[in-house]
Amino acid sequence: MAPRRLLLVGEGNFSFAAALSETLDPSTSITATCLQRPADLARDPLARENLQRLRERGTEVRFGVDCTQLIDAFELQDREFDRIYFNFPHCGRKAGVAKNRELLAKFFQSCADVLAEEGEVHVALCRGQGGTPADKPMREWHNSWQVVAMAALGGFILSDVHPFSCEAVPGYKCTGYRSQDKSFHVEGALNHIFTRSLPYEGLQPRISRIKLGDQRFSFLEPEVLVGKLNRGFLEAPSYHPIKTINEKLIAELGKAFPLKRLKCSSPLLPQGDTSVLTSCHCDILSSAFWISLHEDNSNFESLTRGTTQDMEDFLVSFSELSLPKNPRRDSKEEAQEGTYGQAKVCLRPSLLVHVQALIQAPDFLPGSLYILSGPVFQKCRISPFTMPAFHETLFILGFNKNLKDGCLQSLLDHLKGILDSLLTQTLLKGSKLGSSVEFVFRPPGEDYMITVKSQNFGPDCVKDLIIGSVTTSATSIIHKDQCFVCVSMNLDLLAMLVWGISDWRMLWTFDNRFLKNFAPGKIEPFKSYSLYPPYYVHDISFWLDTKKRFDEVEFHTVARAVSQDTVISIQFLSRFQHPKTEQVSLCYRLTYQTCDKALTQQQVASMQSQLRKEIQQRLHVTPR
Repeated sequence: MAPRRLLLVGEGNFSFAAALSETLDPSTSITATCLQRPADLARDPLARENLQRLRERGTEVRFGVDCTQLIDAFELQDREFDRIYFNFPHCGRKAGVAKNRELLAKFFQSCADVLAEEGEVHVALCRGQGGTPADKPMREWHNSWQVVAMAALGGFILSDVHPFSCEAVPGYKCTGYRSQDKSFHVEGALNHIFTRSLPYEGLQPRISRIKLGDQRFSFLEPEVLVGKLNRGFLEAPSYHPIKTINEKLIAELGKAFPLKRLKCSSPLLPQGDTSVLTSCHCDILSSAFWISLHEDNSNFESLTRGTTQDMEDFLVSFSELSLPKNPRRDSKEEAQEGTYGQAKVCLRPSLLVHVQALIQAPDFLPGSLYILSGPVFQKCRISPFTMPAFHETLFILGFNKNLKDGCLQSLLDHLKGILDSLLTQTLLKGSKLGSSVEFVFRPPGEDYMITVKSQNFGPDCVKDLIIGSVTTSATSIIHKDQCFVCVSMNLDLLAMLVWGISDWRMLWTFDNRFLKNFAPGKIEPFKSYSLYPPYYVHDISFWLDTKKRFDEVEFHTVARAVSQDTVISIQFLSRFQHPKTEQVSLCYRLTYQTCDKALTQQQVASMQSQLRKEIQQRLHVTPR
């Protein structure tokens, strides 16, 4: 649908407004404004001519409008513009980059007051001024107008950028260069299109209540997993790319093997159930999120509406969870005080924990491919392709020991063919980019890593990614004559590779624009609605506690939680040992950046300050 109400600010001679008014549908209204008074334009013949053309077309013209105070220029009923245009903004005369950044920041903050919810802000800048990779050549960040960072101050993200074409608006003459009747250098100029970001609200961990048999429990979800529990990406009504890729994978394997799809149980595992992990998977367990279930005697009917919804969701998800009949109390004193008993559980770190239960079942059928899919949660270091929450799919195939080599090779061949086909579906015609799937042997056992050498993120970005594993070490005391192959795959990484999604956090966004990229069942290249987000760098150093071991993974986990996943990189810089006290200090460099929201320097500074407090409390270090 064509925009209905357009606002033009900073018009100099009104040539853009006059030209634009002649190219638009008559139902679209234009309000053209400038900072000058009518008397200031009286001596400009071109301005007088354009104003006359605008009046003849019934276009609204306003003088003395300050683009940094738009709320003062329009009454409440006159706001809600669908587009706001600001071509070649400039403070005038020889204003430096700092002054022009300030102008842009105030302009974007002002736009937030008068722009429709799904409106756009168009800002045309001369070559190099924006400071984004779209500029050719790109200026150094400190010497640019940092347009994306300035827009973030108003809650906007850059959603598109394309060359600015004067030919598209015949008759437009951009003047005002250094407050003179001279044109700006528009060769290589770019039009930047901004849209509203979702508000950057600090999400708080929820207290979730569940009923298991006759017992009621509550637990506080881990802060680092806020917004990642119970999202339902794999459920029936979803058309999330993770579900799409899983269904395509299963459908193709179904052409070669009879399938047995299993319902994924609760992601909570009682402490005793973790013993099902084989020794080769103990490293998975060490990365698990452990939480405490508290016996909860509160009145469920009296819960608030929001908490009641949480409870209903978790009752569905966790209905199969079994716990010790008598959860222990932490101490005699706590029991006397009436505090809740506790049961220690972990969030499932891998679907592999379910393998033994499946292959020990008396009705397990050899030759059938058993399939289990669901979310898993692991503590991990911060890097572009490691994630604390992702979706895993597990394939289990049992067969006679005498047929091991043939059955294993058949499964691997089918899997490679399917993956190779999926990874080439979004390539442009004639493109030489692509991906190749390999099964890399992992000694000393008979396991394999599923690796992908991919160029799906661009020709200059070749990645070797491990997207899954193949294990043949599982054994069953019930089916002693059978061998078992277990294939585990990270669906999030696979979806990123297939659609060319460069940031795993985008898969978890609450912004509806993400899912609009995906038609049910189709695979087409992903186009991000948030381009060139700025990044901010902060260093942190601290003294270690000599009595406690420093856990670097826990440091990364705290940074994830405090920053709400905006820390994208933690780089170790240096280690210093005091010559007299022998106390050790570590220094790290943190890089903050979002993929889907506006993030400001002030917000990052606040997060960095909070991180200093949290590591002191949780990791027992002393910030310097």
